[in-house]
Parts: sequence; structure tokens; C-alpha cells
Amino acid sequence: MNSRAFSLGLILVVASLPLLADDQHHHMMDPNEKLGSVSFPTSCAADVQKPFERGVALLHSFEYESADNQFQEVAKKDPKCAMAYWGRAMSLYHQLWNRPAKDDLQRGQELIGKAQQLKAGSAREREYIDALAVFYRDSEKLDHHQRADAYSRAMENVYQDNPKDREAAVFYALSLLSYGKADDPTLANPKKAVAILDKIFDEQPDHPGVAHYIIHSCDNPQMAGLGLAAARKYAAIAPTSPHAVHMPSHIFARLGLWQEDIASNAAALRAADKMADMHLHVMHHRMHSMDFMQYAYLQIGDDANAKGMYEAMMTYNRADIESDYQDYYDDMLTGFVARYAVERKQWKEALALAPNTAATPSIQLRTYWAHALAAGHLHDATAAQDALKTYDSLLDQVKKGNKSYLADGLKDEHAIVQAWVAYAQGKTEEALRMLRAVADREDKVGKAEVEIPAREMLADMLLEMNRPKDALAEYEISLKTDPNRFNGLYGAAQAAEKLQQKEKAASYYAQLLKNCEGVNSDRQELAQARVLLAGK
Repeated sequence: MNSRAFSLGLILVVASLPLLADDQHHHMMDPNEKLGSVSFPTSCAADVQKPFERGVALLHSFEYESADNQFQEVAKKDPKCAMAYWGRAMSLYHQLWNRPAKDDLQRGQELIGKAQQLKAGSAREREYIDALAVFYRDSEKLDHHQRADAYSRAMENVYQDNPKDREAAVFYALSLLSYGKADDPTLANPKKAVAILDKIFDEQPDHPGVAHYIIHSCDNPQMAGLGLAAARKYAAIAPTSPHAVHMPSHIFARLGLWQEDIASNAAALRAADKMADMHLHVMHHRMHSMDFMQYAYLQIGDDANAKGMYEAMMTYNRADIESDYQDYYDDMLTGFVARYAVERKQWKEALALAPNTAATPSIQLRTYWAHALAAGHLHDATAAQDALKTYDSLLDQVKKGNKSYLADGLKDEHAIVQAWVAYAQGKTEEALRMLRAVADREDKVGKAEVEIPAREMLADMLLEMNRPKDALAEYEISLKTDPNRFNGLYGAAQAAEKLQQKEKAASYYAQLLKNCEGVNSDRQELAQARVLLAGK
């Protein structure tokens, strides 16, 4: 499916669907459900073995609500099944998404305590339970990273003690992805996880967790190509799961495969619709897929559908969204409108963006990020300084808030804001230095899939400074880590033109036009590319 087939009509259909499920646990079962193949023997009653494995398959595709519902049903049928309580506690630990809230930590500790009290019938099961207990234990004394690291070490023991247990290997590989420093330039843990998972993928190619965690392991510039086979397989392994159908787009976005990215997320939206029919919460799945789709549409110059994503999001009623994801909704709205202005280089539009003052400080920061970029490009030192002042004030609130850990993930964004402020003030060398430092880090560990590369910004800055040779070098590095970006290709073509490298300019323009083929776009960049190629 390509962008021509995904019309605004589908977006409006998505927007019209019900958002909030009721809290009942008796859901309609899809007779055509397909979640992949999982083998996880337990000492529980024979008649709950398959339902238990269904719950594990749901865990592997991060369908946490459905997984918890399934494990509850297992516990009802076999109250002595200790692993059912392990499953419920696992459904509260979203290892690659977010940190459990205080209430979830307390509930998780209660559930895993129940599992320990029941004394599972095998040493292997007890090892799984005890490993997870390590994460929930001492949450008042130990921070999240300490407990996540301890859980991973415990899972390593389960893995080593049970060499024939594929599930132990898979869950251990997952734990490695949340263990250690997220910005480790060596990518030691992702590489270790992939080495474990690749072997199992060859042996069990229809295991949902294996394909899923390979994608997450490879979700960085250095390894993205290694995840392509799993990306193209995962959606077919677990087509019932919206998250499974969406996940391939992480690799497609890394590799600049925009049509596959769009098709992946369109399919994820359809899968979410089916889950909504079963009275399950799916708004977070929808928003995540729409986030990737908007970014991909902008890379092929399809501004109409990119804007349509924001307009569809605006039709949702925030109060109807499950409470855990209302802040995420605010974040998506703020990010969508900021990205739409900045990716199209509409600097006055970006500078005029109004913040959502009802949103949390960490969310409002995105608006002032856009203001700083716009002010930098407009050489408006006063507006740039105002943006930085407000950004710093909001960042200080984040550091003092109950999610102070978020500030760690904002260091590079803060540096980017400071760089564009310095540029607006005429401190060009300082601005270049700050952007280059961020770009060098991103080259190693990557950026978020739907963000603008710092190195592309660095190239933009150099091009504005009339340093096309330096700019072209930076664009070409950026296009290796973030290929096929609209502005990266156009910027490289412009720089090559200024250097009289007509063949190189033509190749970049041709790639840009190829990416945008079939899109009804009024971007002047595409018109310029056609003119240059026509005159060759």
C-alpha cells in the first residue's frame, strides 16, 4: 500500500471510531486471531496451558492489557497456577515503554508475592518468578535503573540455568535492552541481544518476541539494516497485534523506506480498530502509528496527509482517552504541529506556535524547541533568547517534578535549542560546535525515529553560512544514518549545485523526486528539482 491509496478518507474513518473501551474483562475472541507461536510449559493445569501461552505471546507483542486479562482468566481456572501471577506482574513492567507508576509497582509486588507464595511446581518456574521479584523489591530504596539492571542479571541466571528454554533466552534478551546506559556508543547490550535472538529466529521464525526484540535491538543507525528481515516478517507473525504490525516501521523509518513505513502503520491502525471492537484500549496504538505516519508523509512531500494526521488527532476527545495516555495525547498534538511547521521550513509559522499551557512542562518544551529553530533561521536574536528563557524555565520544572528522570533524555534537545539561539545571536562557531557534538553522539546511538537529525541541522546551518563544501559533507554523513529524508536530499542537492557539482546535484534531486513519485505536492523544492533535471 502506498500513500496514494491511503486517502484522507481513511484518516477520517479512524478519527470517527470509538476511543474508550469499557473495563469489562469478557472480551470477544477473534476467531482468526494470530499472535505467533510460543512454547512455555508450566506445572499449571493442562487446560490452561494454551491460554497461558497466549498470554505470553501477547506479552511479547506488548499487548499488556490483553495479556493481563488472559492471565487473570488462567488464574480463575487454576487458582494454584503461580505463573499466572507472574504473567500479570510482567504485564505491569513495560520494559521499553515507560516506568511503572508507584501504584503499579505496589500492585506488581503484590502479584509476584502471590506467585512466590503458591510455590510453582518446577525450579524453572520459581526462577522466573524470583527474577521478576527482584525488579519489584525495594522500589522505595532503589531507583528504576538499579532494579531493571538487577532483573536483567537475574534473568541471565534463568537463561544460563535453562539452556534449552527458548523463552528464558528471549526474556533475557529483552531485559538487556533496558539494562545499562541507553546512550552506550558501543551498543554492547543490543548486539548481545541480537546474537541470542538471531539463533532462535533461525530455529523458530514464527516466535513473536524474537522478531520484535530484534527490531528493537537494531533500532539505531549502526544496526538498522540487520533488523530488516525481522521487520518484514513480524507483522505476518502476529497480525492481530496493532503493536506488532506497527513495529516494522521502526526499521523502515531508520532506512528511509517511507512507503513501507506508511503501509505498516496504516495496517496497524486497522488492527487497532479490530481490537477496539473487542472492548480493548487502543488509543495509544493509534497515536503511535499516526506519529510515524505523519513523519513519513512529510518525507515524501505529502503535506496534505501529514496535516490530516494532526486534524484527525484534533477530533479525539482527550477526556475519552484512557488516563494513562492523556499526557501522550498532549505530546502527540504538540509534536505533530511543531513537526509540520519545522519539516516544511515554515519558520514564521513555527515561531507563532502557541504552547499548550495545560500540558506538562516536558511536553510544552517541544513548542519552544520549534521557536528556537525558527528564530535561528530567521536570525531573530530576541525571539531566540525568549525561547531559550522559557525552555530553561520549563526544563527546571521537569527536573523538580515527579518525573525528573525525563530531563536526562532532553540534554541533546536542550543543546540544539542553545545552538540555534547562539546562531541567531551571530555566535556561529559556538552554534556549530554545539550542534556537531550532538550530531556525533547521534551517529553512534541514533535519535528518535521521527526526529530531525542534528547533523542535518548542522548542514543546514553551514549552507546558510554559505559554506556549501562543508555543508555537503555533513549532508552526506547525515544521509547515511538517516537516508532518504526530504530535507537531507534537497539540502545535499543545493550544496552540490553551489559547488558546480551538477551530476551529484542531479542524483540527489532524482532520488528526491523518486521518493515523492505519485504525490500531489506543491513543495517548491520538487518544482526546482524537476527544472534542474529537465535542463540536463
